[in-house]
Amino acid sequence: MPDPTLTVLIPAYNEGASLSCFLPEAISFCKKHQHKLIVVNDGSSDDTAEILDQYLDPSFMTVIQHKLNRGYGGAIKSGIRATDTDYVVTVDADGQHILEDVEILFAEVRSSGADMMVGSRKGLGSSSMYRSIGKRLIRFVANILLDVPVYDINSGMKILNTKLAQKYLSLCPDSMAFSEVITLVFISDRHLVVEHPIRIRDRIAGSSTITTATAFETMMEILNIVVLFNPIRIFLPISLLSLLLGVLWGLPIVLRNGGISVGAMLAIVTGIIFFFLGLLAEQISMIRRDIGS
Repeated sequence: MPDPTLTVLIPAYNEGASLSCFLPEAISFCKKHQHKLIVVNDGSSDDTAEILDQYLDPSFMTVIQHKLNRGYGGAIKSGIRATDTDYVVTVDADGQHILEDVEILFAEVRSSGADMMVGSRKGLGSSSMYRSIGKRLIRFVANILLDVPVYDINSGMKILNTKLAQKYLSLCPDSMAFSEVITLVFISDRHLVVEHPIRIRDRIAGSSTITTATAFETMMEILNIVVLFNPIRIFLPISLLSLLLGVLWGLPIVLRNGGISVGAMLAIVTGIIFFFLGLLAEQISMIRRDIGS
């Protein structure tokens, strides 16, 4: 049997009802394709732990138990740290992902040499209008701040180069925003990120824990990543806008021999300050990334 090169990683929090159906399918899939399997029980209060003990097979399967809930990102981090294969693919525990799509994505990874392969749900209907609006808003914000070459940045099915993923874990949050942030980190640091269509199905059981607070937190994390990797993209537009506003405000007053407007000078000085703050942030960003690498 050849050495496995892919690990299937499933984070689970109170997904006992889904896992009782989905886990046997995942085990059969991994055995068939000679993949490793890691399941992270993220401090579940239901019967998730008992179900994992029931199906545990130490020959290819690892179960990580969190005593307390760390969040979606925290669970994935634990799984990635424990991964020893070349690649790792994240799969949701709710049974929405179709495991045979993993093989399609993995073939695309090997043929393209991609560092991350995103399973894209583009064109597939969202579970609710509320979540659809939230996803569109997150994509809109991300595309304003960064040049994002993929559509579905918050897809739960992604194949990652394990060494790169382990390198960037410290930059990623423990929350639901992990999916978006890890994608933007790879993109920002100039790694090859591509996407390929996948299929989804209805949850086997349970309900989503994504809320309005999740969307807000995700947008804040996106902003943090942009400040880390490309701060001038935020500071420079603010600087130019302030300078332009100051000139447009103050120039007519000067031409009327009205002297220099205090408001115009404040806007110009603010623009200059933001420009130099951007340069300083850019230098700090370069130092921090060099230390991290």
